[in-house]
Amino acid sequence: MMHQNTPFHDFEEFETAQGGGRVRWITGIALFAMMLVAAVALGYGFGRGTWAVPSVIADHVPAALAGWLPHRGTNSEAAGTPAALKDYAFDLVGAQAKQGEAVLAVRLVHKPTGKPIPDAVVFAHRLDMAPAGMPTMTTELEPQPATEPGLYRFKTNLTMAGDWQLSLAAKVQGETGTLQNQLALKVVP
Repeated sequence: MMHQNTPFHDFEEFETAQGGGRVRWITGIALFAMMLVAAVALGYGFGRGTWAVPSVIADHVPAALAGWLPHRGTNSEAAGTPAALKDYAFDLVGAQAKQGEAVLAVRLVHKPTGKPIPDAVVFAHRLDMAPAGMPTMTTELEPQPATEPGLYRFKTNLTMAGDWQLSLAAKVQGETGTLQNQLALKVVP
């Protein structure tokens, strides 16, 4: 052994160790990385409420722990919409528009009363051709001033005739959570 008292001594033992030292070490690192990714994905899914512990398992957990486990709520809660927000919706004013420059108008209404809801904060909007199988075909939306309470307007350029989808996300005054709607729009030449 030429390098017995040098810094390379440990490396040579690692290289020539019985049982495949390097292979075992690489396999261990790969296994650890996969477990870490799985744990992060599991935590993310539980945190978002997209995954839930199956009732077969949850039924056998003591009541003190069961409250801490993620569980599915009502359909609107499981989809991420709080129960109070299911009473609100955007309605497209005119389900058809002409190709080219256009101003789209949507009305935010309280469904049980039919009353328009002013002063909501529309913070996300997207117009694409997902219904026609082209979700990457998008166009810009420029918010415009409201002409009446509860009416939200967007200037756009509808570049193609066909089926479009207007996706909106908003915060409603006095409610917690985010209202999200997708509205169908038919663009004609």
